[in-house]
Amino acid sequence: MKHFNEKEIRILAITLTVWGFILAGSGLIMTSQVKPVIKTKYNLSIEERKIAETQAKTNEIKLKDIEIEINNPISVDVKDYLEALDTISETTLKALKLDTSLVNINQAGTYQYTISYKKKKYIGNVKVKEKELPNVTFTLKTIKLKTGESLSSNPRTFIIENITDEVYNNITLDISKVDTTTQGNYTYYILYKGITYQGNVEVRDPGPTIITPSKEDETIEKKEEPTTEETPKAES
Repeated sequence: MKHFNEKEIRILAITLTVWGFILAGSGLIMTSQVKPVIKTKYNLSIEERKIAETQAKTNEIKLKDIEIEINNPISVDVKDYLEALDTISETTLKALKLDTSLVNINQAGTYQYTISYKKKKYIGNVKVKEKELPNVTFTLKTIKLKTGESLSSNPRTFIIENITDEVYNNITLDISKVDTTTQGNYTYYILYKGITYQGNVEVRDPGPTIITPSKEDETIEKKEEPTTEETPKAES
């Protein structure tokens, strides 16, 4: 086995040290070249996803459910039908087309409207509700009839309060349980805004007819009465 002298040992040590630095430097260079590329791609991927999410949220079209009262006009402004209006660009707003042709504002019910954007069509609902009627309270009359008399079918006949035409046109009168041909007590009903009121009808047989003689009849009767007084005789 060869023995190295001191000089050779120093040279060998220097050589190994130099090679160590060279190899370490190469590793650092490779690391510095590869890592930034991976990091850049990773950061770019996150950034692209964020941009895509932002774009998806921007110009996202969501429709409202609309409610109107019967016989009232319906809006023709597309903005009135959109949720999150502030997230939709002006360019997109101008491209939206509103169609409310299926909505019948003269009849209560639920209808559909559409908003078109490019090749997409969005569908929303319009509820047409009955006009809100005023709140009123009724006091009902007790109706008294003689057997055979007819019973009115006019709700005003049965209600003490004065009622407007608007209220009158929305009242339902039910007199189906009343039999005017038979003496008795019956119940009738007034219905308004889901509330039912009950009233009474009294049907009575007419009593015997009593004829009271007039003054004329009394005078005639007195004239026809025979005279019962005797004429006094003349004294002789």
